[in-house]
Amino acid sequence: MAIERDSFPTDAWSEPAMRETFAAGDAFVAEDERGVVGYAAVLAPRGSGDADVLTIAVDASARGEGTGAALLDRLVALAAARGARRVFLEVRADNPVAQHLYATRGFAAVGRRPRYYQPDGVDAIVMRLELAREGAAA
Repeated sequence: MAIERDSFPTDAWSEPAMRETFAAGDAFVAEDERGVVGYAAVLAPRGSGDADVLTIAVDASARGEGTGAALLDRLVALAAARGARRVFLEVRADNPVAQHLYATRGFAAVGRRPRYYQPDGVDAIVMRLELAREGAAA
């Protein structure tokens, strides 16, 4: 929760919401000698074709070390294994570092949700990753 509160000071998830998300099993925690340095969760129901990145955060001490990219790659791999053809996420319009990470992993902006992040009133940029299907033409 410390990483959550530090990463999202005005709109952090509640402890019960975080606990429930991680109990569902579609979440990963990154650890090193410092302890927990990041986490991420995805909603990827089998057979739906779509998956949603629910959350991803990295402790300030571990940013720029590839932890966020590794967590995102694990989420995408899980979604693909469950049959997802598309992975969606929302990212704050005022977070260019996260937007850049997602773009480097193939996500593209497909929409905008005005004033999505409250109480700040910051827009969300909706991004989508199209996953390659086995046997599909390259």
